[in-house]
Amino acid sequence: MRDDELLTVAEVMGRLKLGRSTIYDLIRSRRLPSVTIGRCRRIPASALRHFIADEMERAA
Repeated sequence: MRDDELLTVAEVMGRLKLGRSTIYDLIRSRRLPSVTIGRCRRIPASALRHFIADEMERAA
């Protein structure tokens, strides 16, 4: 996964094994940063990695 790669919500759902509403809840709560391009929501790969690292820290 490249740092500058933009992922779709469906791709993030697959990588985290979570449902669509959970991903959008994370976006709404600003725990998972995203950008909107036109009508499309995209999550930077670096933001996903940062989110996972934060969750791992929180769980430790």
